[in-house]
Amino acid sequence: MGKKQHQKDKLYITTKEWQEEWGGKKDDRLKAKFRRLPFNYCSISLQPFEHPMCTKEGVVFDLLNIVPFIKKYKKSPVTGEPMVAKDLVKLHFARNKKEEYHCPVTYKVFNENSHIVAIRTTGNVFAYEAVEELNLKTKNFKDLLTSEPFVRKDIITIQDPSKLEKFNISEFYHIKNNVKVLDEDEEAAKKDPKYRLGKTSVETENTLKELNETYKAPTESYLKSTEEAAKPSKDTPNYYAHYSTGAMSGSFTSTSTERTVNQQAAGLADDVIRYDRVRKLKKKGYVRLSTSKGNINLELHCEHVQKTCENFIKHCQSGYYDNTVFHRLIKHFMVQGGDPTGTGTGGESIWGEKFKDEFKSNLTHSGRGVLSMANSGKDTNGSQFFITFRSCQHLDNKHTVFGRVVGGLEVLTEIESIETDLKTDKPKEEIGIISAQVFVNPFDEVDEKLNEEREEKQRKEQEERDLQKVGKVSKDPEKKKVYRSSGVGKYIPTNISKRVNEDNQSTSTSSAPKKKKSTKSGFGDFSAWG
Repeated sequence: MGKKQHQKDKLYITTKEWQEEWGGKKDDRLKAKFRRLPFNYCSISLQPFEHPMCTKEGVVFDLLNIVPFIKKYKKSPVTGEPMVAKDLVKLHFARNKKEEYHCPVTYKVFNENSHIVAIRTTGNVFAYEAVEELNLKTKNFKDLLTSEPFVRKDIITIQDPSKLEKFNISEFYHIKNNVKVLDEDEEAAKKDPKYRLGKTSVETENTLKELNETYKAPTESYLKSTEEAAKPSKDTPNYYAHYSTGAMSGSFTSTSTERTVNQQAAGLADDVIRYDRVRKLKKKGYVRLSTSKGNINLELHCEHVQKTCENFIKHCQSGYYDNTVFHRLIKHFMVQGGDPTGTGTGGESIWGEKFKDEFKSNLTHSGRGVLSMANSGKDTNGSQFFITFRSCQHLDNKHTVFGRVVGGLEVLTEIESIETDLKTDKPKEEIGIISAQVFVNPFDEVDEKLNEEREEKQRKEQEERDLQKVGKVSKDPEKKKVYRSSGVGKYIPTNISKRVNEDNQSTSTSSAPKKKKSTKSGFGDFSAWG
């Protein structure tokens, strides 16, 4: 009798026993790597086969796909080993009235769990049960359909549910190495513009025919000129739109407008650039409202509704909401605030006027704690906002949703429990907003980046102006030196007169041979004379 012989006699199994002995949870990474190919699919095209062929390992191909692959690469598309056309066996699958593959002996329909085999000598495909019962156990090695003899080695396993490694698409040689056989005729046909057109009417065909006869491809010079014209301005590309002001086309079609021959891109407001940068930044804003009942943390959808979020954030930064109250409270609906007067009729935006709504299909009044703008009608947003206690789908596309509560839901519950006046919906107990603190402001980050770009641009422009100024100063003194004679050549620059004198001297001395002699004062002696 050994010790601890009953240590596993428990009324439960451990996690380790479940995973190792009872077929429990498998590794998710192995599942992700394994992509199974159905038995009736070609291992090259990964599509249902029409003319099945197989190898001695039972890998199935379509005849129209495997033959060109072998001719070009002389390898197996699945294993990458050398392969010739003689290694292939033509398969004969039986079908029932529903055009489903089945065993011609047992009439069982093949599926992903069927054990399927084929006979090499005939190519007939059977269920393994039929071959095992009628051939192997009886030692009658004759084909069950044609009675043609075969040996045990001629049995090819097409599919074994317990061994599915060969059906793993991720391990196929042509998939891992991106090996393909391109059809030359198909590649040439793809260059035709009509290749991807389906059925076309007679009018469409006549139009395309006329277009082919009259169309002329643009020249390289024309393409270069259009590319140069399409390039954005080098001065301030971030502040111009992709469309023009329309002044050039307007002056061409109307005599009342000023004549313009240059195409000018339309300018964009600073906020358009800023909001576009915030949208691409994809960064949320975060604000904390300190109320008399506790703190409420808000997440703002700055990447979706930029103008509304900027209005709310700047109000919080400036202290606009400090020492205000939630003036309206409706149980199971919402609590409203943001009015400095506390009456529900005051409050304005940071621009001093009402701004437009920003409705987004992905931002709805769904769930508890949705932060939305209060208004008195279409495009009348100011400073007032409200927080919902439950879903309010009837407010969608009427009020702009720009955030949600991410912390302090228990404070929201406490606020909801406060009693209110039935006529005015004003809380009987004052709910004050003590202060608003901004933690994350994507607009400041974008403004800082834009300021850096402007400073860098101004610095480069200043350097260019300095270089031009230096070049201009160096050339000016030369231009101011003029010949001040009273006769001909009074206004001829000195540099030109010098060049003329030098040319005259060079022509007068060019005829005489050049000799290296020691120069002396005067005419010298007459030793060289005859």
